[in-house]
Amino acid sequence: MDCTLEKNRANCPCTYDCDKKGACCQCVAYHRGKNQLPACFFPPEAEKTFDRSYEHFARLVGEGFAQKS
Repeated sequence: MDCTLEKNRANCPCTYDCDKKGACCQCVAYHRGKNQLPACFFPPEAEKTFDRSYEHFARLVGEGFAQKS
């Protein structure tokens, strides 16, 4: 499978300056190794906190953020 870095970068909501931006497979592997989710799982205001924990994601889901997206 080809990774379309430029297309991925254009759609990546991550605000952190990172060498994995657009390389989704590397990003997912990195965050999985830290028991986190990547930025694209979070709404913009939550992504800016850099709290990528499963717990933070679960709280947001409990608050119904998915319906607001």
